[in-house]
Amino acid sequence: MNPPAAETPLSRAAAEALVAEAVENGRIDRAPAERLGYALRDADVLEALLGGADESRRRGKGDVVTVSRNVFIPLTNLCRNRCAYCTFAKPPDSPEAETYTLDQVSDVVRGGVRTGCIEALMCLGDKPEVAYRSHRTWLADNGYASTTDHLVEACRIAFEGGMLPHTNAGILSQEEMERLRPWNASMGLMLETTSQRLRGRGMAHFHAPDKEPAVRLRMHEEAGELAIPFTSGILLGIGEDERERVDTLLAIRDLNDRYGHIQEVIVQPFHPKPDTRMRAVAAISDPEVAGWVALARLVLGPDMNVQAPPNLAPDVLPRLLRSGLNDWGGVSPVTVDFINPEAPWPALRMLEKETAAAGQRLRERLPVYPEWVRERAEFFDPRVRSALPRFADEEGFARPAAERAGEEAA
Repeated sequence: MNPPAAETPLSRAAAEALVAEAVENGRIDRAPAERLGYALRDADVLEALLGGADESRRRGKGDVVTVSRNVFIPLTNLCRNRCAYCTFAKPPDSPEAETYTLDQVSDVVRGGVRTGCIEALMCLGDKPEVAYRSHRTWLADNGYASTTDHLVEACRIAFEGGMLPHTNAGILSQEEMERLRPWNASMGLMLETTSQRLRGRGMAHFHAPDKEPAVRLRMHEEAGELAIPFTSGILLGIGEDERERVDTLLAIRDLNDRYGHIQEVIVQPFHPKPDTRMRAVAAISDPEVAGWVALARLVLGPDMNVQAPPNLAPDVLPRLLRSGLNDWGGVSPVTVDFINPEAPWPALRMLEKETAAAGQRLRERLPVYPEWVRERAEFFDPRVRSALPRFADEEGFARPAAERAGEEAA
């Protein structure tokens, strides 16, 4: 007898059986994941999925939900890609185009240190010098041969200024990641999707050569070969279907099975924005976001750190806290979310209150997770490894800002 098609409706009892098996096995296979993915709009299936994901999270992570207090440094918002949903990237002639000088980086870092931030999130467009002569000129005038040269110096400034950089600079070569490693606690690249279909004409990534799935997968592999603590993630609602979402999560799981370097997986919903080609595309519903966070937990297993940004689903934080996540990501008291500027960060006190109401505890972390600080010293460059005790307590969580300041003064 052939197995049921993925689109076949699921009863609650059948969904509970699939979920229970996944929880006991520590992961779910492709076929049952696809069945749950297609059925999660059914409220009964969604409840079964949330319950199982919450149990998996509890087994692997206990009652702790983490957050990273950070500053967001958009080193340049020039980018050679033109994703159909993006408002971050600007052309050089836009009044909003900006490339930070090192003095500006220093200013942001000082503000971060004053407000107790540890993570300096370096975020920038892909290979702007390939697309724009004006940026090549700016780089040359400032003594840089490439955007990576500029980025390495920005990371050095942040590190020496008292923060731990986490770099998300789009596609980097292995040699570029090696150059960045001495100044970065971690790096990342949202895989977004493994769908080659979305590179087709009229689709979200048609004008985005750096969104080629094979290219993004290869960078994940090279980061694994370099033993870099690495952040990946899936972007929901940009035209992919349920099978493609499951395939993306399984690809991330396979990478981590091979290299052990994926420290967290972000489950991020697309938000339509004015002045983009996808402005009329409806965002997926908040219950679906929670459902895909839950399915990510079951695919990736109880030990993976699963993150959902709280500013992108602020009305359903209690439901998200039942979906298997154990991290809120970076939240800044200093800078906006430059990728989603319409979505303000929640106050840390509010996050703490919501987390406590769900029977869980909010703890601040570094750009890397506590278990990595405690147990995985081989993943850090010696310079970063020697700096970690300034920022982390004995459990690997963030030390209180006043305690860090006192040690530096001493």
